[in-house]
Amino acid sequence: MSFLERYRTPVIVLLSVLILIGVAVLLYRQMSSPHSEEITILPPSPQIYIYIEGEVVNPGAYTLLTGDHVADAVEAASGFTPDADRSSVNLAATLRDGEQIHIFKLSDIPQKININTAEAWLLESLPGIGEILAQRIVDYRIANGYFQSIEDLTNVPDIGPAVFDKVKDKIAVR
Repeated sequence: MSFLERYRTPVIVLLSVLILIGVAVLLYRQMSSPHSEEITILPPSPQIYIYIEGEVVNPGAYTLLTGDHVADAVEAASGFTPDADRSSVNLAATLRDGEQIHIFKLSDIPQKININTAEAWLLESLPGIGEILAQRIVDYRIANGYFQSIEDLTNVPDIGPAVFDKVKDKIAVR
């Protein structure tokens, strides 16, 4: 008699027990592991909040949509006053959340260059800023976003304290 014929019943019982233990362990692991939860990622809010002041009919805080322009903010504030210097504001500039816009009077033309919006040719008019540094400022702004303070200009490569001291009274961030 062969080994399997002789021990058939104990082998079948042993295999059945092993299968039952395996199923029990699998069920235990499934029951004890944390259940996965569905994660919902919401798109960013389509709304932005801005503040417009100066020579507009109704200065104040307004809720606009992402992608709106300065012209939309002026319209939300019921338009310009008769004394507004319309040429001192870029109506086509895209707004960003939390932005503050100031519309100047005709007699109060700004004397400082906004380093967040100025093109390279305008930045070149600043003392100590040539063509290469002006382009670096624009490139830095594109790569890192708007400057939060005028001191952030020193983060631009090759703009150190000496250059900053020459321009600090001639620049602004708005």
